[in-house]
Amino acid sequence: MKIMIRSLVGAAILAQATSVSALEIKASYEPAIDEPALDLGTYTHPAGGKTLSLFGGAGSGSYRGPGDSPKVIWTVGDRGPNFTCADAASVLGLTSTIACPADKGIAAGVGRIYPRPDYAPSIYKLSMKKDGLLKVLEVIPLRKSDGTPINGLLNPQTTGTTEIPRDGAGNVLKQDASAIDAEALVRLPHFGGRFFIGEENATGLVEVASDGRILKRFVPAGTEAEYTHPVEGMPAGYPVEGSLPELLAKRRINRGIESLTVSPDFQFLYFIVQSPLDNPNTSVRDTPNIRLYKARLKAHPKGSTIEIVGEWVYQLDPVTTLQGVGVTDAKQVRDLRISEMMWLDKERFLVIERTDEATALFEIDLKGATNVAGSKWDDPATLPTLEQYPNLPAISVKPVRKKLRFIASSLDGADPQFAMKLEGLGLTNRNKLILINDDDFGITGQRIRVDVVKGAGFGR
Repeated sequence: MKIMIRSLVGAAILAQATSVSALEIKASYEPAIDEPALDLGTYTHPAGGKTLSLFGGAGSGSYRGPGDSPKVIWTVGDRGPNFTCADAASVLGLTSTIACPADKGIAAGVGRIYPRPDYAPSIYKLSMKKDGLLKVLEVIPLRKSDGTPINGLLNPQTTGTTEIPRDGAGNVLKQDASAIDAEALVRLPHFGGRFFIGEENATGLVEVASDGRILKRFVPAGTEAEYTHPVEGMPAGYPVEGSLPELLAKRRINRGIESLTVSPDFQFLYFIVQSPLDNPNTSVRDTPNIRLYKARLKAHPKGSTIEIVGEWVYQLDPVTTLQGVGVTDAKQVRDLRISEMMWLDKERFLVIERTDEATALFEIDLKGATNVAGSKWDDPATLPTLEQYPNLPAISVKPVRKKLRFIASSLDGADPQFAMKLEGLGLTNRNKLILINDDDFGITGQRIRVDVVKGAGFGR
């Protein structure tokens, strides 16, 4: 899960490296505890344990465009409240085997619990009020072509890895080819307003009409049939096109596309995979090499087309970068992830590289980096793979340039102290930086928080 905001209000020019001591949270916004559009009720497992108050979730992706009023944010909620059976001990106080009993041939303790499997991933229009509240102005559930709301359960997959969905009682559910794990959002002006969503779990991109109907889903080449003719359940119920690179099917489980932005002319989409691809297998999870893509967008009333025209390598920092501020949840490179990117100027972006406890914000630049799109590094038969070469100069590949702007920490003693799991960023109309956290639907007791930050190196 995650939350993002993007702004296209002019070209944001970052200042020189910002001192953490210069940062100041000028304003914070949270939804009211009784906001009906975000209230998902309480949940108690039939076996007992803790009772959870499920709330929020409107923060997996977001966007601010040039036509939006200064206080409006478009956001998206992901697949709904969920946690792995292994996490049941910390979330519910129940063992994994009690929370997830053996069922329908699936062993006890295996899978992922969905307390609200009926939740429809939705687009939200939020307003930041003077009293510090986030007000929900509009909710747009994602729907199939016939108008039926989708859910956020797992897709049946044969090419990529997947998980087993369970309901709030631990009963095994059918996988659903129409389900979307929405983790990034941009809004386009075409045809009365369109959205593009980054889909993390199976991974891909999703084009959505202004009323929430899914116009087209873009998936890795060769995987289309997994949605149109799934091994379990009904077809997706909307068009599916295999126009993304075949290698994206090798995304690490639950670590697909979580970062998405758009050029100011709305002709190109840019996205980064959250973690290194499992290419050729899981042995490369500690490689620093992550793939960043550029896609040409051709808008069409019944569903657009996209074409990959650029691909670069983004290299994760050593874990010592975040360990230096005291994080305890980054032992290896595989513990890091990319959770957002925002257009700055001339193919320069601001990128979130994080753990749950702290976030490093990097300015990156594609200029001078090696475009590997269409090269042997896109061929699944190439061995060793790009992920197996942490020393890129050895293969004449130059990664994108990156520069650390600052680190935002949620740890005690941090000044300023940010929320956990920062997954969104953007700019106000005065070019102040906005940072937002993912509240995981309240499962861990977190709340959505939007912080407007002064001294981050932007505008006024």
